[in-house]
Amino acid sequence: MSEFLKVAAVTDLPDPGKLTLEVEDSVVVLFRVGGRFYCIDDVCTHDGGPLGEGQLCGHAIACPRHGAQFDIRTGKPLTMPATVPTRTHEVKIEGDEVYVRINE
Repeated sequence: MSEFLKVAAVTDLPDPGKLTLEVEDSVVVLFRVGGRFYCIDDVCTHDGGPLGEGQLCGHAIACPRHGAQFDIRTGKPLTMPATVPTRTHEVKIEGDEVYVRINE
């Protein structure tokens, strides 16, 4: 398993907000909603669309290509046409810094 890497400052993201980042060899989206941080792959499992370019509504992100929605907390698909979850990653906050550990 990879180590936690510093990816942003807490103040880099509004609440609610999102930020697309490259961490190790993965492109991910970091979210801040309700004071909590979440991180998922920037990949719609339906057709590879960039989730970071989608609309965030509560804890759901919609793929800009076909509208499939995913829960940013679990990566699980909420609507068709996606049926497979996207990968989630661990996030921790230390002081004013945000760290992410990429899950395999």
